Amino acid sequence: MRLSEKLRKLRKINKLSKEQLAEKLNATNQAVSEWELEKIYPDILNLVKLSDIFNISLDELINDDIDIQRKLSK
Repeated sequence: MRLSEKLRKLRKINKLSKEQLAEKLNATNQAVSEWELEKIYPDILNLVKLSDIFNISLDELINDDIDIQRKLSK
């Protein structure tokens, strides 16, 4: 599963709008939208923040792991 798809699913599972996620990250709404559209990739600091917000490891966030895909598919 691509990072963009994981971000979108995790955001929805956690009932966060793009604006709310951007606020938690101290980022712009446009940045979150571009991550989800694969126009740009989050920098390492934002990846760490995203893993903290979604309570998953950085490894689970950025790697194409079957287990995390199963969790997100539910």
